[in-house]
Amino acid sequence: MNQHRRWQLKGWAAALAAVATPTWAQTMAEQASALEKKDKKAVPLPKEGSRFSLPPAVELIDGKTLHTHDWAGKVIVLEYWATWCPFCARQMPHVEALYKKEHGRGLEVLALSIDKKPTDIPPYLKTKNYTFPVAWLSPALAKVLPKPAGLPVTIVIGRDGRVKMADSGELFAEDIAGIAKYL
Repeated sequence: MNQHRRWQLKGWAAALAAVATPTWAQTMAEQASALEKKDKKAVPLPKEGSRFSLPPAVELIDGKTLHTHDWAGKVIVLEYWATWCPFCARQMPHVEALYKKEHGRGLEVLALSIDKKPTDIPPYLKTKNYTFPVAWLSPALAKVLPKPAGLPVTIVIGRDGRVKMADSGELFAEDIAGIAKYL
C-alpha cells in the first residue's frame, strides 16, 4: 500500500474515533497497523508480461471448489480485498459491474479476501449482492498466491496466462471498465 493510502487509512481511523464507537475506531486502527506490518513482508506486484499461474483448485467461501483449468483461455481479474477496507468498498461494486457485463465474453473474477476470519465474509457478500467467486486467502492459499503490498490489489491475467495489468490501491470506475480491453 503506498504511503499516501496508509496515511489516509490512519487518518480515517483517527477522525472516526471522534464520532464512532471506540471499539470500531480501535479495530480500524489495529487493522491499518497490521496491514502496514504485513505490507513490509509482501511480495512485489507481478510485472506486466510475466507468466502468472493459478493453483489447480481454489476453495471458495461458499464451499464450492474452483478448478482453474476451467478458466483456461479466459481473462482473469484477481482481486485482493477485505471487508473492512474503505477503498475496496468503493472499488468492488465496479468489479461486480464488470463481471456481470463481461462474464459472457470470457472474463472471470477471483476475489481473495484477506480478512482474519472467513466467517466475516459471507454476510458482507450477501449485503452487497456480489456474484463473482470469492475465496478466503488462508495461510495455505497465501503460500501459492501471496498478496502484494497494498489494498485493494488488482491483477489482470490475459488469455495467454500473462499479466496484462497489476495495480495496488483503489481504481476508479473507468479503470475497472477499461479491463474489458483485454478480452
